[in-house]
Amino acid sequence: MSDPDLASIDPEIHALIRQEETRQHEKLRLIPSENYAPRAVLEACGSVLNNKYSEGYAGRRYYEGQQHIDTVERLAMERLKSLFGVEHANVQPYSGSPANLAVYLAFCKPGDTVMGMALPSGGHLTHGWKVSISGKYFNAVQYGVARADSRIDFDEVARLAREHKPRLIFCGATAYPRTIDFARFAEIAEEVGAILVADISHISGLVAGGSHPSPVGKAPVISSTTHKTLRGPRGGMILCDAVHAKAIDRAVFPGLQGGPHNATTAGVAVAAKLAATDEFRAYAHAVVENCKVLGEALLSRGFDLVTGGTDNHLILMDLTSKGVPGKVAAQALDRAGIVVNYNSIPFDPRKPFDPSGMRIGTPAMTTRGMGPEQMRRLAGWMAEVLADPADGACIERVGAEVRELCAGFPAPGVPTR
Repeated sequence: MSDPDLASIDPEIHALIRQEETRQHEKLRLIPSENYAPRAVLEACGSVLNNKYSEGYAGRRYYEGQQHIDTVERLAMERLKSLFGVEHANVQPYSGSPANLAVYLAFCKPGDTVMGMALPSGGHLTHGWKVSISGKYFNAVQYGVARADSRIDFDEVARLAREHKPRLIFCGATAYPRTIDFARFAEIAEEVGAILVADISHISGLVAGGSHPSPVGKAPVISSTTHKTLRGPRGGMILCDAVHAKAIDRAVFPGLQGGPHNATTAGVAVAAKLAATDEFRAYAHAVVENCKVLGEALLSRGFDLVTGGTDNHLILMDLTSKGVPGKVAAQALDRAGIVVNYNSIPFDPRKPFDPSGMRIGTPAMTTRGMGPEQMRRLAGWMAEVLADPADGACIERVGAEVRELCAGFPAPGVPTR
C-alpha cells in the first residue's frame, strides 16, 4: 500500500497548516491560554502512539500490546507527581473541561450543590455557569468579585458556602489577574465540609515553576489542562490525594471516557520532564515579570486594568474610557499582528459577544525569549492602534514592525521559511 505524505494526499490541509505556521511565527500571540509547545512535545503527539487503543489503566488494560503504552503512561504520571508534589495523577482526561466533569462525577450526584466562580467575574464555564452541564446538572452557586476592587470577595464566598453547604467548591479562574488564595479557600471548604477543587489550568506552569503559590496541601483535588503555561499538548490531568485516587480514576474511565489518547499522554510526559528543569523555572518567573512590566507600560499610556494590575500571566483591560469596544479593539490589533481576545470585565454593562474589555497574556511571547523591552514596545503599539482602530495606515505600519520583531525571536516548534 502506498503511503503518500500530507502535501501529496491533501494539499489543501497541508497549505492551511503552512499558513498557520506563518501566522504563529509572524504575529505576537497574547491570548493567555495559548503558548508554543516545544518541538519534542509535538513529535511525541504526532507519533505512532496514535495507532494504539488502550482502554483501562497501566497494568489493567482491556487490549493486549500495551508493553510500551503502559510505560509511557506511568512516566507521565510519575513525572507529574514529582513535579507538583502530589500523591496521585490521572493523565487520561482529553482536556480541562472533561477533567472537571470527571471531578463532578467522582463526588456528586445530579442536583447536588456545588460552588464556583461566576463566568462574568473571571471563572470558567465548567465551574457551574448556567449554560454548561455543570450548571444544568447541579445546583450551582456562584461567587464573584467585589465591585470596589474586582478581587475575589471572600466574605461572599464564606457566606454562600455557609448558607448552601456545597459538596464541592471550585477555585481557580480563566480571567483573573491576581494570585489565588488557596489557603483562604481551604479554610472555607473545611468549615462547611466541602471538597476543595483547585482548577489551575491557566497557572499550572507557574505553579510548577514556582512563580505562583501551589494548591497542594490545601486542595485535595486539582484539575488542569496540560497546555497553556505548562507548554504541553492539548490535554487534561487530575492530581489528587491518595484517598481520592480510586474515585477519580473510576470517574475518568469507565465513567466518562474510553481509550486515552496515548500520543497526547506521551506529550504530557515530555512537558512534565521539561517543566522540572531550571530553564523552565526561569521561564515561569519571566512570564510573571513580563506581564507586570506590560501592565505598568499600559497603565502609563492611560489604559485601565481590572484590579489595577496583575500578579500572574494575564491582564484584563477595561477599554470603556478609551471609547473602543473590546471586539473592535481585538480585531484592529489582530490586523496589526497583535492577537488578543475580547473579554467581559466584572460588572460589564455590555454583552459577552460585544464586551468592554480584552484579555491579554505573556506566556507565548516569553516562550519566544521576549523580555521587558519587547513588553514596553508592545504597549506602545497597542496604544497607537487603539487610538484609532480604523486607521489603516497605522495598522499596516505596526504590522510591519511586529513582523520585523518576530523575525528575531523564532518560535519553538514552528518552522521558519
